[in-house]
Amino acid sequence: MASDSMDREMILADFQACTGIDNIAEAITLLELNNWDLVAAINGVMPQENGILQSEASQANIYGPHSQAATAEAAVAPPATSSSSSSSPPSSSSAFCPVLPSRHIVERQPRMLNFRVEYRQRTVEVVVEEGSAVGEIKHILETELQVPISKMQLKGWKSGDVSDSTVLRSLHLPKNNSLYVLTPDIAPTASTSQNSVLQESLNQNFLLVISHREAQRDYNLNFPGSRTIQEVKRNVSDLTNIPVRHQQWEGWPAAESDDSMTLAASGISYPCHHLSVCRRSSPANNQEPTEECADVHMVSDSEGEDFEDASEFGVDESEMFGMGSSTGCRKAPLMPENSENESDALLHFTAEFSTRYVFSIVLMLPSKGPVLLKRCGRSMHYFLRVYLLCVCCRYGECHPVFFIGTLEAASQEAFYGKARDRKLLAIYLHNDESVLSNVFCSQMMCADSIVAYLSQNFITWAWDVTKEANKARLLTICTRHFGSVVAQTIRTYKTDQFPLLLIVMGKRTSNEVLNVIQGNTTVDELMMRLMGAMEIFSAQQQEDIKDEDEREAREMVKREQDEAYQLSLEADRKKREAQEKEQAEQLRLQQIQKEADDEKEAIRLSLEHALPPEPTEEGGEPISKLRIRTPSGEFLVRRFLGCTKLQVLFDFVASKGYPWDDFKLLTTFPRRNITQLDPASSLLEAKLFPQETLFLEAKE
Repeated sequence: MASDSMDREMILADFQACTGIDNIAEAITLLELNNWDLVAAINGVMPQENGILQSEASQANIYGPHSQAATAEAAVAPPATSSSSSSSPPSSSSAFCPVLPSRHIVERQPRMLNFRVEYRQRTVEVVVEEGSAVGEIKHILETELQVPISKMQLKGWKSGDVSDSTVLRSLHLPKNNSLYVLTPDIAPTASTSQNSVLQESLNQNFLLVISHREAQRDYNLNFPGSRTIQEVKRNVSDLTNIPVRHQQWEGWPAAESDDSMTLAASGISYPCHHLSVCRRSSPANNQEPTEECADVHMVSDSEGEDFEDASEFGVDESEMFGMGSSTGCRKAPLMPENSENESDALLHFTAEFSTRYVFSIVLMLPSKGPVLLKRCGRSMHYFLRVYLLCVCCRYGECHPVFFIGTLEAASQEAFYGKARDRKLLAIYLHNDESVLSNVFCSQMMCADSIVAYLSQNFITWAWDVTKEANKARLLTICTRHFGSVVAQTIRTYKTDQFPLLLIVMGKRTSNEVLNVIQGNTTVDELMMRLMGAMEIFSAQQQEDIKDEDEREAREMVKREQDEAYQLSLEADRKKREAQEKEQAEQLRLQQIQKEADDEKEAIRLSLEHALPPEPTEEGGEPISKLRIRTPSGEFLVRRFLGCTKLQVLFDFVASKGYPWDDFKLLTTFPRRNITQLDPASSLLEAKLFPQETLFLEAKE
């Protein structure tokens, strides 16, 4: 019995994933009408040209002979008439109309958004559909406030200023929102002074001192006046792990009527206000399972590891997927429309992909699903949310690692590194309007083997072409980076052929699309085509590696030659510098020697001019004739008066180039050193009379 319940749960999940029907009761009704035959139910809701899904064979393999029989029955069943389709009411979650009697179809209401708009002393409540544009809100406000649209500025959007043509659905707004109107061109009257104070308060910062009574801890948080009470409570939920619905507050003013009110309008104290919060028990924990999911409850005898409530994870039910439990689980777009930054758009794509398609994995994992469903006591949507959180925390997400960045950056990462590090580029193009998207994402892109193979060998970049603006932007990007051929290839595929997986290989001069894998494939076929692309890429990569090695070898030889040449130039430069230095030193020494010689010559000439004239032999005074032998063997002969001082003799010798500081004057026999005698003594006193032979000898 438990196995049958689990099979029905899997059938229900796959049926919702394929058809996009979010209402549990409607989905169960359609499955019961087809005796829980998945393929027959899908064919009934979304009839193809031949009345059979393209993936019916794979579905038959998944659900066994019973589903195969149902497939065969669906194949021979007559196609639905256009009259029956046209009589069915439209569904907002699917592009197809269920081919069923009108009494079995549950009409799906569009999601409505509530806006609390403040303008001076007035507050206007506006309720519009999620598919409306911002300009429609301004038209309503123009009627209510009597303010022309041209002079109206609508402020308070979380994403900054938006244009009048922006669709509200693309802003991903909560159900309740707070905005305010500015009219700078309209002067305020005296009656609007109070509203001016309010406008000023919206720009002020409020300090909230929040006491967590259970943890006995205080938090000092600064918030602008434009922040709503609901946003404050969500921030406190992140700090205290108390979900918003379990928070019990004290300290809010009595005027605080709803959580969508801004802090400036709530009446709290400025600049500081004290609050306290604690956890309160939720009576919803003890509720019995509702009838909504009575047919798909799974029962387990194991009570050892029950999760009493999603609050054990510190996450609020309404915050887990950005929607309340009272509304249907509406699919958020994988990529926002007209996103200015490609990296931000891909971050949003990755987060939404993980949130949306991890369900198909979660329901097949060994889990505590039966216990959770029994204990939650809530709708199937709440069970799936809590169940998803549990399994993601334990097993992690299983989907390709999408490259976060521009397509140009992904191409650089894949193609322009070293040859050994290059990879193929896989461009995944998603389209929510294709019936194949859910199955391809949940069963192909999230298969362990595919994820591992893509992560190891590919750089995976993704884009959502559901919106025409995003598709046009993709075509522009592809034309810029890959040429018009790739863009034209994407244009040729119809919506029902999506999703597409383009395998691109980088070449020396251009990039080539090796393969385009459509959504109507199986895991084995997808793996084979990926491996085939890898074989082509590997052959090209080996050639590139060989060319790169040869080029690096040539560059290394050239580099070594350049280094040897530089070393030779350096040696020559050093040799030349040494020679120049030596020559400069020689010139310096020569200059010093020349200066010394010039100085000696000047001294010699001065001594020579100072010598007394040589006396003649005819004079009556005694004359001493001296012969002086130089070191070169020459003789200096001169006559001196006997009374001449020895200093005159020394000056005479010095005037001939033999200064007495460097040479000594010696007699022959007996050997005497005349330079050691008193220079003031006469030649007679030195016994150098009447004649004497002397010789010069250099001092040691």
